[in-house]
Amino acid sequence: MTSSVEQHVTTASPPRTASATADETSLVPRVERFAREILLPRSLDTDRSGVPDETITALRSLGALNHLAPPEFGGAALGRTADRRLHELLSYACFSTWLVWAQHAPTVERVARLRGSVTGHPLAERVLRGDVLVGAGLSDVRRYPDRHVAAVRTTGGWRFRGTLSWVSGWGLNSVLLLAAVEAETERVVVALVPVGDRMAASELDLAAVAGSRTRRVRLDDVAVPDAYVLSVEPLAEHHAADRSQTSDARAHVFGLAGRVLDELRAEPGTGAVVERWSPRVAELRERAYARADEAAAAADRTLHLEERLALKVAAGEAVSTLSRALLIARSGRGLTTDDTAQLHARSALFVLVQGQTAEVRSAQLAAALPTF
Repeated sequence: MTSSVEQHVTTASPPRTASATADETSLVPRVERFAREILLPRSLDTDRSGVPDETITALRSLGALNHLAPPEFGGAALGRTADRRLHELLSYACFSTWLVWAQHAPTVERVARLRGSVTGHPLAERVLRGDVLVGAGLSDVRRYPDRHVAAVRTTGGWRFRGTLSWVSGWGLNSVLLLAAVEAETERVVVALVPVGDRMAASELDLAAVAGSRTRRVRLDDVAVPDAYVLSVEPLAEHHAADRSQTSDARAHVFGLAGRVLDELRAEPGTGAVVERWSPRVAELRERAYARADEAAAAADRTLHLEERLALKVAAGEAVSTLSRALLIARSGRGLTTDDTAQLHARSALFVLVQGQTAEVRSAQLAAALPTF
């Protein structure tokens, strides 16, 4: 029997060919329709049961697994504005689905940027064509030297050993983007490797984004040939890039905020809340995107960094406040598992800890200090 997801993709988009590559004028509306008609009504079920394979198949058919790849690989080569719109649409509709997809999408962009130097990588073309879903295991570098994945140099490559604290989409992804630290030289090795039998996953009993198939994954001397390596860079340089990226308020926060605001509009007695917060969220979104774009255009990771971090904290506080307002408006029924109020409140908690560096955490805690 054909699923509703498969039926939707069949009617929503033509077959993707090299001569009919999607661009932002066709891809974004198709993803929006899919997100609102298919993902949104299922968001509670997805939170309970997990992102299904058919959702990934649908996103692939829509062109959303390689929307950042060049046209010669069937990609749309979307710009920053259209890419952000996809993040907003998917996070609006289903936060677990967004998280799985958001682990994959930046890898396509990274491989596209490096494609001239990774032509020998056995997985690069498949990633650029959207044939495989990539999971990410990068964040543990932030914990070096306390907890991290170790990279040990061997003949013709590396061995990675240690534990990845978070890998989303487990069971859906066949490839992982991994970052490990060579302690002797304090270099970070980033590699694109296939999922294999030396990777052992264990369950995480998550209260938020429970449908994202996020697992803790143990790497038991995973062999990483040099051909799989995308970059080797000094730890300090890696930290600087990570610090810049994690200091921005990202599109998924505004997608979630938009969903909560829309649901608040349908509740009695919430008019004043919506009237005050809608322009505030719009202002935060506009400023956050503008400052991030200015830093990118100037190729200066430190440009507006303090303001960008303040905007991130403010955006996180906004979506947390709005989710609490929705819970209040729905009173006791908002706590039942079949109500989206509790789903959004839990997703807002995830927003507060996702991409959390020491600088982000300090800024968040400072914002939590009382003013009385």
